[in-house]
Amino acid sequence: MNVIITGCNRGIGKAMVEVFASAGYNIWACARKATLEYEVWLKDTAEEAGVWIKPIYFELTDTEAINAGIQTIIDEGQSIDVLVNNAGISTVGLLSMSKVEDIEHLFAVNYFAMLRIIQKVSKKMARQRKGCIINMGSIAGIEPQPGKIAYGSSKAAVMMMTKCLAKELGPMGIRVNAIAPGPIETEMIHQYKDDMLEKLASESSLRRLGKKEEIAQVALFLASEQASYINGEIIKVDGGR
Repeated sequence: MNVIITGCNRGIGKAMVEVFASAGYNIWACARKATLEYEVWLKDTAEEAGVWIKPIYFELTDTEAINAGIQTIIDEGQSIDVLVNNAGISTVGLLSMSKVEDIEHLFAVNYFAMLRIIQKVSKKMARQRKGCIINMGSIAGIEPQPGKIAYGSSKAAVMMMTKCLAKELGPMGIRVNAIAPGPIETEMIHQYKDDMLEKLASESSLRRLGKKEEIAQVALFLASEQASYINGEIIKVDGGR
């Protein structure tokens, strides 16, 4: 089985690579830029799991680079069984204090880049008559909060896109689902101060932040045959907010 994962060089994406590799998946690991540390980690992870992991690099705001990167994968002629659209960015800010240009940039990364990747990969999956697409949403796209108008709106758009594409692509044997994590212990969440992190943890019934591996395991389940009749769903993973 082969999977494309975006945003692999940190956080949830890095956990996705480890979890899918451990489950025997070959991986095209997409990231923004190459570093020696990243490539050594990919090589070591692949050798330990007995799979291949190939780095693919593109900037999510560069349409030509996205198309070239995904085309490189398609041109290999191998099946693309799963696509995990994990890459994204986050901002916090009231509308009165935000530049519309910054919100446009966030949508370019979180929504339009994902849309472009799906458009190319789903054509390949349609020819295969099978495939699984997993998009990264967020609880921020479900629960309205001050300061989340940009990020929350972009994730709400991703989750509606997921539901629409499930209807469009289902007849071709392609399942499309999304994961909506609550606050997860990653580099991204440390834009908040300690008191806010404590508040976020307290809002979970489990009284803690989530772990990135817990999100990766949900993605692995959605990609599996055990989830073969799950389509068009938004899976909340938030510890019971």
